[in-house]
Amino acid sequence: MPKIKVFDMAGKAIGDVTLSDNIFAIEPNIAAIHAVVKNHLANRRQGTQSALTRAEVSGGGAKPYRQKGTGRARQGTRRAPHFVHGGVAFAPKPRNYRYPLNKKLKRLALKSALSLKASNNSIIIVDSINMDEIKTKKFIAFLDAIGVSGKTLVVTPEVNDSVILSARNIPGVKTTFASLLNTYDIMNAQTFVVDKAALPIIEEVYS
Repeated sequence: MPKIKVFDMAGKAIGDVTLSDNIFAIEPNIAAIHAVVKNHLANRRQGTQSALTRAEVSGGGAKPYRQKGTGRARQGTRRAPHFVHGGVAFAPKPRNYRYPLNKKLKRLALKSALSLKASNNSIIIVDSINMDEIKTKKFIAFLDAIGVSGKTLVVTPEVNDSVILSARNIPGVKTTFASLLNTYDIMNAQTFVVDKAALPIIEEVYS
């Protein structure tokens, strides 16, 4: 079982915690992680892009010049794709990019992502992540104290408005709570900061 240190919000080591083998010590399945991240990004696409085909561009009803005798290629309309102001060949149209994945694959990918973070020593456990006031400066001081920089995912046991509002303006820092983890956020973060009270919830929900 992986064992890592627990810090307080001042960055002082105050103990150890043992992580669950079923969540943080499995053999990572890279293919599953790739499939779920790709699915997540596809599901986020708006799919609202649109362009006009040659049939939808206004004008072009008259033949631009006679069929024969000009020495040029025959043309039936000025709205063909190779003309300026013509339509777009194979124009993109609004569509839905969403597609489903089965729950077992999603669960495997999330466990694999957590196990990768554990094996790379990218998980930091904090005894209690709590803010007595909404203050971005204090939250930055907390991250500096535990040695965190760059993209960071901060996980609390439940919705904590003071933490969310204190962290929301810090570039690269994202907050979530234990029962709402997803593979993309975990893999996108360089450091995974977890409130100690969130660990039992993670182990219960995703085991």
